[in-house]
Amino acid sequence: MSLPNPEALYARLRDQIEKAFPDCSELGLIGVHSGGAWIAERLHKDLNFSLPCGFLDSAFYRDDFSERGLKETPKPAEVPFDVQGRTILLVDDVLYTGRTTRAIVNHLFDFGRPAKIELAVLLDRGGRELPIDAQYVGKHLPLKPNEAFVLTQDDQGAFRLELEVKPN
Repeated sequence: MSLPNPEALYARLRDQIEKAFPDCSELGLIGVHSGGAWIAERLHKDLNFSLPCGFLDSAFYRDDFSERGLKETPKPAEVPFDVQGRTILLVDDVLYTGRTTRAIVNHLFDFGRPAKIELAVLLDRGGRELPIDAQYVGKHLPLKPNEAFVLTQDDQGAFRLELEVKPN
């Protein structure tokens, strides 16, 4: 499979968000660790958000935590603005089952009750297990259950995309 250029996907995603939110002064931006955090940081800079960028990790809020355990050390939550009554844009790298997004929304409500939550993802790979959908998508690209997209960053901050294939 030929993988799309993640920088082109980012540009498409950024343009969709810029069109939807021409004024980002009151919009709360939260990136999901790790890939979503990188994308959110870049969006924050490129679209001149007024509020600082926030970050959340889904580790302790996942409904499969008892089965999966911790894959790595969870990152601390950083939400440096008031969530109450605010529109929040969650940013993640890949949308798959919807379980990470559900966990992040649960975590977000620990900080207050947003007026609205929207979701932006670089890639939507299909395979939903929960009724969750992204409003802003760089690209829809279905994968097999044993495949996964892996987003990385090089030393200059450019995004790289790899396909990981797990044995059946």
